[in-house]
Amino acid sequence: MKIDAHHHFWSYSEAEYPWMKDPLGPLRRDYLPANLHREIQDAGIDGVVSVQVRQDLKENDFFLDFADQHDWILGVVGWLPLCEDHVKDLIDQLKDRKGFVACRHIIQDEPDDDYILRPDFNAGIQALTPSGLVYDILIYERQLRQAVAFVDRHPQQVFVLDHMAKPRIGENLLEPWNTYMSQLAERENVYCKLSGMATEAAWDAWTEEQLVPYLDHALACFGPQRLMFGSDWPVALLAVDYGRWVNIVEDYTHKLSSDEQGRIWSGTAVEAYKLEPSGNA
Repeated sequence: MKIDAHHHFWSYSEAEYPWMKDPLGPLRRDYLPANLHREIQDAGIDGVVSVQVRQDLKENDFFLDFADQHDWILGVVGWLPLCEDHVKDLIDQLKDRKGFVACRHIIQDEPDDDYILRPDFNAGIQALTPSGLVYDILIYERQLRQAVAFVDRHPQQVFVLDHMAKPRIGENLLEPWNTYMSQLAERENVYCKLSGMATEAAWDAWTEEQLVPYLDHALACFGPQRLMFGSDWPVALLAVDYGRWVNIVEDYTHKLSSDEQGRIWSGTAVEAYKLEPSGNA
């Protein structure tokens, strides 16, 4: 079984997605389940996890309704206002809703690189932990140091690191990413997604060889037991086709045992997000 643990949906409007300015023009259209289903069928992917785009509670329902309609949508990573005093009430409303497996905040866009260490934000994570919901960490490399300190405050919380913390692949720089990734991986409550790499390089000039040092380090740090595949579709289309990204990860993981490959392709995502794949997924 193969699971894409990171993709997005949206029904495009300029008002709701103002960040999609040039050169992001190809993203300014609808990307909905019918579009993705064609991609995953062609690529041999059996199920997916949908991940929030807008920091708006209404989007949770948008994604969860799709999950109710399509059994190949196995889970939803939504959004919650973790800095708000009433977040516990919202957590209680969503934690038992079918398909809601995690939440995240777009830390990478916060002007303050120490946002993830704010007391009110951490109070929200403390409220999240008893629910069993996962928290997805979306950061740039420059925020990795703070992410290590953040994770240390919440040893009982399960975390999933999105896009390998967006290393500076376009500059072929491995440090300080290598160092902080090694530190973060020492925290056994953190999983990591193999996703979003091509868009961190030159979109029309990257090579597969350019990605290998980053894949190698993620594998060395987290091992197959805590790595999972993700496409970052449709954002990734700026740099790589869906099928090509699947093939790249297939080629890279071919050296691993079948059990190790199974972890990266499905087992890790099922474990981290407590997914329940249907017989059709």
